[in-house]
Amino acid sequence: MFGYRPDGKRVKNLSPIFKVMPCVMIDRADAQVYFKQDIPLKNLDEYIDKKAEQGIKLSYMNIIYAALVKIIGERPSLNRFAMNGRIYQRNKIYVSLVIKKSLTEEGPETPIKLDFVGNENIFDIKERLDATIEKNKDLENSNSTDKLAFMLGLVPQCIIRGIVKFLGFLDKHGLMPRPIIDASPFHTSVFLTNVGSLGIDSIYHHIYNFGTTSMFFSMGKKKKSYIYEDDDIKEEKCITLAFVGDERICDGYYYASSFKLLTKYLKKPELLEENAEQNILV
Repeated sequence: MFGYRPDGKRVKNLSPIFKVMPCVMIDRADAQVYFKQDIPLKNLDEYIDKKAEQGIKLSYMNIIYAALVKIIGERPSLNRFAMNGRIYQRNKIYVSLVIKKSLTEEGPETPIKLDFVGNENIFDIKERLDATIEKNKDLENSNSTDKLAFMLGLVPQCIIRGIVKFLGFLDKHGLMPRPIIDASPFHTSVFLTNVGSLGIDSIYHHIYNFGTTSMFFSMGKKKKSYIYEDDDIKEEKCITLAFVGDERICDGYYYASSFKLLTKYLKKPELLEENAEQNILV
């Protein structure tokens, strides 16, 4: 109420255009922008092999996940969201993803969400991510999101729609209970999906109107692509990152600079080993 939320602080020093945009583009679906980039894998493969010799097993997912945490920490406007005509800055960095408990058509899916402050290195992030994925792959384990979904699934469909509408109303006015925000994968800085693990190329995935998700990244399968660099065109093994974002949180220049920083970390993943000297969200 009155601009207060348990998961973020209202941003007041906005330019006139960014004050108006959330009132013109009411829903996230109105404000979606799309971007796609091929990421060469040569440097990532060399880094993964080097770490394997040291007894550290890394995946593309580990590196990209860590790079996203890093750039959001260093580029704080990426960690904003629009709600009820206002722009908010999140209190923490949140990264959501959905995992399948087994790679079968019948295998259930479960969303997970981890929080970060922005000064973690790739090994801190990998340890937490791998442990959380391993725990949630167990069919006997249910996280807070699973429990919330199970409870909603016990009531009739018409009542579920009413509950979701009511929760949306509470969220709009900053009255959503904190436990529901914590359990919701839709209240997150960024959603990441690895559809390459399903054997397909990256997709443009919508950002949800429910919740506060401002960015969605999709990783595709390995493939050969032509890369233009230093006036040369080279064929390289790549994966494609597809991005859908909310243009109300920052301008195109800010997004572009942030993507260049992401590319830098994916070209030199050893930079992700460094801890930030201080908590950059403070």
